[in-house]
Amino acid sequence: MHRYFLQISYNGTAYHGWQIQNNATTVQQVLNTKLSVILQEEIQAIGAGRTDTGVHAEYFMAHFDVEKTISDSALFIDKINKVLPKDIAVYQLFNVHKEANTRFDAVSRTYEYRITHKKNPFLTNLAWNYRVSLNLDLMNQAAKILFEFQDFTSFSKTGTQVKTNNCKIYEANWFKTDDSLLVFKIKADRFLRNMVRAITGTLMDVGLKKLSVDDFRKIIESKNRSNAGFSVPAHGLFLTGIEYPEGMFITERHSE
Repeated sequence: MHRYFLQISYNGTAYHGWQIQNNATTVQQVLNTKLSVILQEEIQAIGAGRTDTGVHAEYFMAHFDVEKTISDSALFIDKINKVLPKDIAVYQLFNVHKEANTRFDAVSRTYEYRITHKKNPFLTNLAWNYRVSLNLDLMNQAAKILFEFQDFTSFSKTGTQVKTNNCKIYEANWFKTDDSLLVFKIKADRFLRNMVRAITGTLMDVGLKKLSVDDFRKIIESKNRSNAGFSVPAHGLFLTGIEYPEGMFITERHSE
């Protein structure tokens, strides 16, 4: 049995998230089906995490086991991309040790939340059109407070079954792009359900001056989701990076 990591990208608009669900189309379901066709055996791809309905992934990793060796990675990538729908793409194939796991071996994940201040038909479902002016300096002051804490219960979806609500934040800042997008970028060792969208919405309340920077700190200290701000819409959220320890991959195989 051989294990491979697959680097993929997907537009989440048409999907009920990554993870397989009953009576709903998901990215994992589609990928499993197409991998099974190409490799001619039943494949169960395991993702590095789960994205919610409508959330996108510019960089996502999944692993799968297969009896046969994939000797021609370029041919395999070409074949799988031909049968996948246009909103899912495979970019790279990595040969890994059989114990390697895309979810549990990841050391960090990076998300971006993207906002456009004017209506843009080319960004429909790829950025949130929010037209109210926001104070970027205040939002970045508040974002720095995230580094002071590890327990982010205040930004977690209630009722989730996790052992801990602790996360280590490595990066958190707002910036504007050359094409007039307002972006919140956050990197951590792990994230809680709905955490990025809840943090983004609460920081926007700071930018709207509904909350002070000190209020933002008190919200985290309260460990109470009801004290935090609104959760921004899913379609502006992108998973943009996942990091693994050095030496994780036996070989790295690129697409054309």
